[in-house]
Amino acid sequence: MKTMTRTFALVLAMSTFMGCSSMSTRDKNTAIGAAIGGVAGSVLTGGSTSGTVGGAAVGGVIGHQIKH
Repeated sequence: MKTMTRTFALVLAMSTFMGCSSMSTRDKNTAIGAAIGGVAGSVLTGGSTSGTVGGAAVGGVIGHQIKH
């Protein structure tokens, strides 16, 4: 079962990275910010849906504003 889970995670990660190849830097920063914000919101609110969505929204906005 561990092998299947690892394989699935690897395929998911590869497809995610390939899907970002045509994105602009600002789009990538927005997506990364939303992902990090969603995880942080979930952790800080104990898995609350509204905390996760709120964290993703705030993280996306912050990621969008970062200039690289």
